[in-house]
Amino acid sequence: MTQAEAADKSMFARRAIFAVLFSVTMAGSLWLAAVALAPGGLGFLDFAVLLLFAVTLPWMVAGFSNAVIGFIIMRISADPVAAVLPAAGLIGDDQPVTASTAMLLCVRNELPLRIIRNLEPMLEGIHASGYGERFHLYLLSDTSDADLAVREEALFSELTASWRDRIAISYRRRTVNVGFKAGNIREFCERWGSRHEFAVTLDADSFMSAGAIIRLVRIMQVDPRLGILQGLVVGLPSTSLFARIFQFGMRLGMRSYTIGSAWWQSDCGPYWGHNAVLRLEPFIKHCQLPLLSEGGEEDRHILSHDQIEAALMRSAGYHVRVVPREDLGWEENPPTLLEFMRRDLRWCQGNMQYWRFLLLPNLRPVSRYQLVLAILMFIGSPAWIGLLVLATIALVTCDDPATIMRADAGGALLTWVLVMWFSPKIAGALDVLLSPAERLAFGGAGQFTVNFVIETMYSIILCPILWISHTIFLLGLLFNREIGWMGQVRDDHAVPLTLALRDLWPQTFVGCASLGLVLASQPWALPYIFLLAGGPALSALFATVTAWPALGALAAHMGIGRVPEETVTPEDLLELALPAIKSESQPPLTSSV
Repeated sequence: MTQAEAADKSMFARRAIFAVLFSVTMAGSLWLAAVALAPGGLGFLDFAVLLLFAVTLPWMVAGFSNAVIGFIIMRISADPVAAVLPAAGLIGDDQPVTASTAMLLCVRNELPLRIIRNLEPMLEGIHASGYGERFHLYLLSDTSDADLAVREEALFSELTASWRDRIAISYRRRTVNVGFKAGNIREFCERWGSRHEFAVTLDADSFMSAGAIIRLVRIMQVDPRLGILQGLVVGLPSTSLFARIFQFGMRLGMRSYTIGSAWWQSDCGPYWGHNAVLRLEPFIKHCQLPLLSEGGEEDRHILSHDQIEAALMRSAGYHVRVVPREDLGWEENPPTLLEFMRRDLRWCQGNMQYWRFLLLPNLRPVSRYQLVLAILMFIGSPAWIGLLVLATIALVTCDDPATIMRADAGGALLTWVLVMWFSPKIAGALDVLLSPAERLAFGGAGQFTVNFVIETMYSIILCPILWISHTIFLLGLLFNREIGWMGQVRDDHAVPLTLALRDLWPQTFVGCASLGLVLASQPWALPYIFLLAGGPALSALFATVTAWPALGALAAHMGIGRVPEETVTPEDLLELALPAIKSESQPPLTSSV
């Protein structure tokens, strides 16, 4: 058996293991739900509940399956990264960098000083490495704000001049945001792409160290089959309470989920649009995105480009892989719930566009699975809200609670759903608690446990709020109500309760109505219905409290949401002057495409 045949056999076995685990978990969960609903027989309402529950399951089951696999690898493998990406074990710190690499930073209505703050430590590191002549930074602007564009051009020109003799920098600004970010990068490809072998994609809210970029480029050099190499991205230390707790949970969940999915997806991995390296020749040739529609008043373009580009790269015969290391890149998370929802709805709209590409020719089965799962990630939201509505109706109209659900099977089902829901974070938490060095990095076992409990309550409140937001937005999409690519407010700021109520009144109404009806009819069921209705009922207060700058500063002082970078700050982050720059103030940006 040749090495290639052995690799194919191993890949098939891994994917079969995941498929069996996924299928058995799906079937077992549905069986348990049917048993729980069995008292009095399965009627129309029961079948409706089962159907909605089935829609919510794929995202949870995929997370559970990836977490189980990832946790096993993390605990038994001496080098989990090499276990899922063999090429990572073939490079050393002395391997020369020979490829010409473009670094692409796409900008749209961002504060220039913040951009420069994130770039200069990276440029310093690349220059210090001795490989400065191998890299070229391209500042690709789609800024539409006229005043900001003037400042941007002046400051970026100064940056270009100051680095002229060390690292090449080019700046250009498009006057029209054609094709959004993907169109911005496509314009670079057509204008300058032939000059370089690789391109590193950067985001305005992300940071990559020189060491991380050089490591990824070295891996690309040793494996010519790699078309896209994605680095893991974690949250930058924040002083916003909302962002601190979110990034703590994200840190726990991403570890097991990414390692598990990388193990079985193998050469058909994810691309998240930034903090990654592209092989430009096949990217230019094979990854041009089709239009959603043309010939009307204006062409319509894909908003979430990354996963489609990954699928096209894999269908062209090149590998797409992820490096599940936590020191390869950081990003700033939105500081408030309202800012988070704005970004989240842009992702929702982009993912809903994927259905048009499910039948593209030559796509790999795993690529089609990824596109379907990306759609179901948001389709599951109205299913959850449907379950809340049906559960409320059933409780209000029933005379005997025993006819709704078996107590034993219902309790087991609730526990199982919570385990699946939090399984990536549970796996990450267990890995931390089993490692003395990791426990210390998170502030010790006591601090870590407290933060895990806080994050769990935070997620129980946050997720149903987002589910209602997705549901309303998806209904709007049916009537062509879409959003554009808007600027993001990245600095900490207060959210007045009146503003929160204005934006979150649907969540507040749904949550309070459900809790009120259940309280009036079946008060014993309040603890159960609170899991779905409590967050929406508290949404406005949650948005206001988690945005208080003073409370965020206190949380940082107390270690709430503490991540390892706050215990021992990596040298790469020391020059970022965290917390975020406050001296360059500007009104919130609301420009759209």
